[in-house]
Formats: sequence, C-alpha cells, structure tokens
Amino acid sequence: MRRIMTILIAVGLLIGLLYAESSFCTTGNSWLIIAFKTPLSILFVITALLQPRVLPRYFKLIFIGLMLGLIGDVCLALPGSGAFKAGLVAFLGGHILYIVAFGVLAHMKGWLSPANILIVALSGFVTWWLLPYLGKMVVPVTVYIVVISGMVAGAWAAFQNPEVPRSGAWVILIGAVFFYASDIFVAHQRFVMEHFYNRLIGLPLYYIGQFLLAFSVGLVKKS
Repeated sequence: MRRIMTILIAVGLLIGLLYAESSFCTTGNSWLIIAFKTPLSILFVITALLQPRVLPRYFKLIFIGLMLGLIGDVCLALPGSGAFKAGLVAFLGGHILYIVAFGVLAHMKGWLSPANILIVALSGFVTWWLLPYLGKMVVPVTVYIVVISGMVAGAWAAFQNPEVPRSGAWVILIGAVFFYASDIFVAHQRFVMEHFYNRLIGLPLYYIGQFLLAFSVGLVKKS
C-alpha cells in the first residue's frame, strides 16, 4: 500500500512538472518547475529510506547517489551555465557511487561481458553526435558519458550475478538504462535543440530510473 501511494504521489508531481515545463505554462518561471521537481526528487530519496536495508553498504551508496541526484535536479532547474555545471558535477558523483554500489553486487567476470562492447559503441556514437555542439563543454561532457556508461556496465554486471534476486537485478538494470536514456534527452535539450519533447520523454525516463534504484535497496540481498 505504501509503495502504491508513493507511486501515485510521484505520478501527480511528474504531471505537474511536465505542465510547468510545457509551452502551455506561459509564466516562464523556473520557480514553478522547482516547486514540482524538488518534492518529486525528495520523494525518491525518501523512498530509499523506507525500503528494507538488506545490504547496508549498497543502501548507503545508492542513498548518497540519490541525494546527489536531488542536488543535480535543483541545479538543472535553475537558469545559467554555472547551475548546469554544478548539476553535472552532482550527477557525475552520483553515477560514480552507483558504479561502486553495483560493484558490491557484481563478480569480476560480469564486468568483462561482451555486452559491454555495445555500451561502449553506443556511447561512442552519442559522443560523436554531440561533439559539434559541445564547444567548451566537450571535456566535461565526454567524462560524464564515460562515467554513465560505466554505470550501465555496472548494472549489467550486477544483473549477471545469479546470487542477486532476479527482481532486484531487473530493477537495477532497467533503472540504469532509463537513467542513461534520459541523459541523452537532457543533452539534446541543452546542446542540440530545445523542445518540449526532450522533457516529455526524458523526465519520465529519469524519474522511473531513480525510483527503481531507490526501490532496489530492498531487493538486492544475495542468496
């Protein structure tokens, strides 16, 4: 019941956030966006706190990563390149913590999976696609792409460990992939072309990803 209530509240806040981001909202006020985004992001932090802490080290890493995601969300909602860079740093730190968290669950052979070649290839293509638009941001964005690629690779490595319950493994993998996909829309919005569909698709992907990772802390106990 508590999980259902959390999801319903999150959906309501997400709808409000999408409205605030849309062309239907004509105020142009970033504070309206923050008014919906901040409680929605706080909610995924609270969600992690409410889960059973079946693997304390994993919980701590995911929890701090989610906190950095909250900080990054607020920064990205603020105008200016400085706020964007601060948000990028916050998310970078969060992804590094996620990599370490997934490493707690993974065996070394999982990191060497041939499937990770696909992750590298996709990230290489995304970098090549964005390169003409990045300007002075080419180095930080490239570093970010490398780290988030490592996050997805870590999720896949954890997924391959048969000791991780399948429900938790799937939640982690889908959460990581959705987060990765959402960042492509963030990059497209920031560097290529501003359009509401970047928010319409990217924001649900992002929040589903973060909430899945928050729920994962109660689903990862190794047998």
